[in-house]
Amino acid sequence: AKMAAPTMAERKACWAARDELWQCLDGHGDQPAGCEQLRRLFEERCPQQWVKYFDKRRDFLKYKKKLETEGYHPSEAAGKS
Repeated sequence: AKMAAPTMAERKACWAARDELWQCLDGHGDQPAGCEQLRRLFEERCPQQWVKYFDKRRDFLKYKKKLETEGYHPSEAAGKS
């Protein structure tokens, strides 16, 4: 089956679901407990590729924020590969 691009309404529904999920995760210290319903909604409203992308994007943004607030500590990163 050929994948059709999401309509504007579908994109908006996906982004809204993502924003609600991220807000919930922020409020729960990134513990998924308590956000399961929003997670299901996010996965229902967004194409699977988008879900994967947004999950990676959130991890990256949190990592970037951590670097900006705490700085880079190469001694901790050394030897972890």
